[in-house]
Amino acid sequence: MSFDQLLDKGRTALEEGDGTTALQSLQQAVKLQQTAEAWQLLAEAEMEEGLLGKARKSLDRGLTLEPENIELLYLLGDLCLEEEKTIEALGVFERIIALDREEIDAWVSKAMVQLHADDPTAAEESCRQALAIDPHSVFALNALGDIGSAAGKTEEARTCYRQSIELEPDEPQAYLSLGELLYETGQLEEAEELCRKGLERDAGLPMGYLTLGYIYLDQDRHREASEQFRQFLRLEKSPAAKQIRDEVAAVLDGLK
Repeated sequence: MSFDQLLDKGRTALEEGDGTTALQSLQQAVKLQQTAEAWQLLAEAEMEEGLLGKARKSLDRGLTLEPENIELLYLLGDLCLEEEKTIEALGVFERIIALDREEIDAWVSKAMVQLHADDPTAAEESCRQALAIDPHSVFALNALGDIGSAAGKTEEARTCYRQSIELEPDEPQAYLSLGELLYETGQLEEAEELCRKGLERDAGLPMGYLTLGYIYLDQDRHREASEQFRQFLRLEKSPAAKQIRDEVAAVLDGLK
């Protein structure tokens, strides 16, 4: 099989969630020819399989070939977040912005890193930089909602999420984020409805099952809560989510 065929096979396997095939194809591809795209796809496959150390090496090799490849840099930023290397992740997203100040996703990713680092003021400023470039960026509006929610600005957060839903009614994240916000304010019925709408649009998002599990738990609907928590544990594999997985596993044990 040629380099291009292996690359296409690996890319298709990644899109279909077949990590094993993606890894095998892309590992063979880079043996035939080393390009930034091949290393990027291999790093994606390695991250999907939880092989973070190998993914880091693949990204380093890709960036050696193309130091200003923005797609590789985004992937490196995501990897740093997976490894909980907040300062390094911040540096990567700033590097992207230095290359192109119009990169909205880099501004928003920078904001999320700043929020994680307990700097909501800087996070909000980064988000507003993104919205200055595109006031209709759903990614930026959702992030600004998250920042407002974390800062206790419930109404501002609610407004951001609802704007996002109006702009892109088929995008699931705003439904789930608003559902979580309403759950935290005790509006369980509306929160459940929003979570279900989000999961109807993408059934592979762990956050929706987690929030639904706690909604049902608060309503003493233990069987349904257990089902949602099991779905969450099945889908959420990120090393950064270990603590919440452990907490959910403990809750499940208590429901048996």
